[in-house]
Amino acid sequence: MLFIDFSSAFNTVIPSKLISKLSQLGISTSICNWILDFLTNRPQSVKLDNLSSSTITLNTGVPQGCVLSPLLYSLFTHNCVPVYGSNTIIKFTDDTTVVGLIKDDDESAYRDEVQHLAVWCATNNLELNTQKTKEIIVDFRRTRSHAHTPIYINGAVVERVEFQVLWHPHLWSHNTSTLVKKAQQHLHFLRSLKKVHLNPRILVEFYRCTIESILTNCISVWYSNCSASDHKALQRMVKTAQRITGTQLTSTENIYHKRCLGRARDIIKDASHPNHGLFTLLPSGRRYRSLRSRTSRLRKSFFPEAVTLLNATPPI
Repeated sequence: MLFIDFSSAFNTVIPSKLISKLSQLGISTSICNWILDFLTNRPQSVKLDNLSSSTITLNTGVPQGCVLSPLLYSLFTHNCVPVYGSNTIIKFTDDTTVVGLIKDDDESAYRDEVQHLAVWCATNNLELNTQKTKEIIVDFRRTRSHAHTPIYINGAVVERVEFQVLWHPHLWSHNTSTLVKKAQQHLHFLRSLKKVHLNPRILVEFYRCTIESILTNCISVWYSNCSASDHKALQRMVKTAQRITGTQLTSTENIYHKRCLGRARDIIKDASHPNHGLFTLLPSGRRYRSLRSRTSRLRKSFFPEAVTLLNATPPI
């Protein structure tokens, strides 16, 4: 996997190229003209107290902080697609990841894909920041038949981080410990609010916004891989907050189940979702087919867990 970093991605978008792509997508001429007018001849200056700099006029980029900018950037990069079927390019605004499936130690398609992406970026005036671009090898084999040679982009070597460094037995325990420490800092404020006799309803809202949100961020990804001691550490935080607020609070396990089920049902309803086919009903029509998994790592991941939860939950 190659995690791409761009240098000032939003600031390097060429409006004329953007408008050309919007036209190809079928967006009306009037809207294209409005967007072009919005992006060009933009006066900017810096003001500090009573002092102001001279004004300059900008004709490139999409404004940082503008609600429209992420959408415009996503449309600008819509034609950045993989050339080879074994590769995938995942994009979320300016966060881009190239994922290559390598079989029989043949890396040619993956390496060609990276070079093709570099050419696409140069053509579209996007500058790859090779110093911040990172490569990670996801390889669970006990032994490797050959060494993976470094990736080069525009003559510069891309730093590689071995997957074993990222994925180790204590990864999720470390994640849990970090979340608990962050949540503990906010418990101090919850206690302070309790001392001034705030309404319990307000205390619960504060807990959900500042503590529960930390403990349950992306919980459907990592919770099932945590150890029993990790689960207890998370629940201790909930129980502590429960004593402070004097109100029954939802356990982390129940939140995990609810979010997994919600996400799974959304995927089942969306036939266009790439993982829709993982949820197939048995002939009875009441249960979903279990997903085979040879490793505990896969068995505890989202999709097998979601199928198990769906089968254990009465239909809505």
